[in-house]
Amino acid sequence: MIEYGRNTLGPNARIFEPVTIGFPSRDNFSRTGFTGTTIGKNAIIRSQTIIYCDVVIGDDFQTGHNVIIREKTRIGDRVSIGTATVIEGNTIIGDDVNLQSMVYVPTNACIGNHVFIGPNAVLTNDRYPPSGIGGLQGPHIRDWAAIGANATLLPGVSIGEGSLVAAGAVVTRDVPEHMLAIGSPARLRDLPGQVKLNRR
Repeated sequence: MIEYGRNTLGPNARIFEPVTIGFPSRDNFSRTGFTGTTIGKNAIIRSQTIIYCDVVIGDDFQTGHNVIIREKTRIGDRVSIGTATVIEGNTIIGDDVNLQSMVYVPTNACIGNHVFIGPNAVLTNDRYPPSGIGGLQGPHIRDWAAIGANATLLPGVSIGEGSLVAAGAVVTRDVPEHMLAIGSPARLRDLPGQVKLNRR
């Protein structure tokens, strides 16, 4: 394991080399002794994962291969990050979250508890790239929401508690709680009865 800064790794961690933790942010390139990565107990970190400095992760965390987690990210307990997923930093991820392979999470995103995000989903934070007009505002995905494969969430949208974003949807506006967003641009529908019963 390659380490930068001061790192804390909880007991019973399984590390499949090569793995890098505490990688310096731009502010720390020329410094030593900076705060690295903190990870709780029972982590499983697969090969080619890179976790930057100032990242705090809870217990029972696991990654696939080739995962990147940038600085100032906070991740709760029992979180699974799929292969080739990128988390760009300054991001909050709650407990019991499952991000499948090749998910992209931008700076300033917020993901609640019990959230599922399918493969190749893309969250965005810049409404007029690359201008940055209006600042970078990531989506807010609330508890028990699910995002289907290949969905795209535009900057600043809120996905309500227990809502479902269908595969391939392009979400351009907020989705109220316990609703279905489907299509491009996404239209709102009531959740099917059986799905609604299982959203919590």
